[in-house]
Amino acid sequence: MPTIHWFRRDLRLADNPSLLAAIQAARADDGTVVPLFVVDPGLWATAGAPRLAYLVRSLRALDDALDGRLVLRHGPARDVVPEVAAEAGVDAVHVTASTEPFGRRRDEGLTLIRTGSPYAVGPGLLRTQGGTPFQVFTPFRRAWVDHGWAPPAPRPAGASWATLRSDGIPAEPPTDVRLPPAGEVAALRRWHEFLRDGLSTYPTDRDRPDVDGTSRMSVPLKFGELHPRTLLADLPRSDAASTFRSELAWREFHADVLWHHPDATRASLREVVPDDSWAAGRAELVAFAAWAEGRTGYPIVDAGMRQLRAQGWMHNRVRMVVASFLVKDLHVRWQRGAEHFMSWLLDGDIAQNQLNWQWVAGTGRDAAPYFRIFNPVTQGRKFDPSGDYVRRWIPELRGVPGREVHEPWKLRTPPDGYPAPIVDHAIERAVALDDFHRGRT
Repeated sequence: MPTIHWFRRDLRLADNPSLLAAIQAARADDGTVVPLFVVDPGLWATAGAPRLAYLVRSLRALDDALDGRLVLRHGPARDVVPEVAAEAGVDAVHVTASTEPFGRRRDEGLTLIRTGSPYAVGPGLLRTQGGTPFQVFTPFRRAWVDHGWAPPAPRPAGASWATLRSDGIPAEPPTDVRLPPAGEVAALRRWHEFLRDGLSTYPTDRDRPDVDGTSRMSVPLKFGELHPRTLLADLPRSDAASTFRSELAWREFHADVLWHHPDATRASLREVVPDDSWAAGRAELVAFAAWAEGRTGYPIVDAGMRQLRAQGWMHNRVRMVVASFLVKDLHVRWQRGAEHFMSWLLDGDIAQNQLNWQWVAGTGRDAAPYFRIFNPVTQGRKFDPSGDYVRRWIPELRGVPGREVHEPWKLRTPPDGYPAPIVDHAIERAVALDDFHRGRT
């Protein structure tokens, strides 16, 4: 009797409890395991080309790890999974539980054996002493640490993979984004390099876009090429490791918020300014286009937006700066920025993307207050002090030395080809604060 493991956000063999459960169930009946991945057109149509291209490469890596036995079927999962189960003579399918709104809706009515989730502590498990969901990050983190997590599950050995018809891995969609190496092996290599060379300086370097000071684990975590349990188990006892652990806790906090508030993918959890605060019509179109193309005239903003288009990734500090600029300088709703990010980001995770945007916009749980408005010049000078990050992504400014690159409009001879600031930050900051105060009355 075979079993099925339906791969979703767990494109790996090690530390995969659901896969182990499928293998153990098959062994009990001297059976084999069908390693299934469903190319669902509903998901395929909504993901941007960079993320789909990376997914195709990750599927190739998984297929190689399975000795070419990965079974891919194309079609709606609600139809395909029962069909494959009937074809294999299986009553149930093993999965890692889906926790995001789309996955929860998709799984309704399917006969699934759920083992584990993409998180160290599954969303919805933690509650305050009053029995309510957490609204604030710091007490959530304490409860998360106190709850703890299981050790990583072992890598399966000696599994027998079933032979079943496969529709094949889809063609890689064309993209100009420079993709990093995909798959579990590449993710582990990058993680071990970070542990060796980057963790000790992480608390300071993680805010510096001009240095390679982050782990770059957001993409492997998005696709489940690594599980956060694996990262947590590898962290030593140190202040630097504690800082990194807190960043993982933020990821789990946002997943928990979305579990309790699935509408947060589109709707603000709280309104902070009146409806007439937002740009509309041609003004909104012009402002959004300048922001998306990296031509606002504010170098740190433009560098971030150009990095996004080149790499399908953006430094986290810069993500906050560009998001604040769109919402509070250009007065464009956070939903438009979140949608643009999801079109380009390799690590485009619905919980992290939408709730981080809501954090910056001041509309989420434990959000930055709306009156916290990032000054793009100050942020550039503080976190890109030599200007190297800006010069890397904005060729028009490569001849501008040092910190002067953050205010090119002050140069005696402004650089050719680079636009003047689209707005005056001081004026738009005052407008945003006035909108906020009007919303409170």
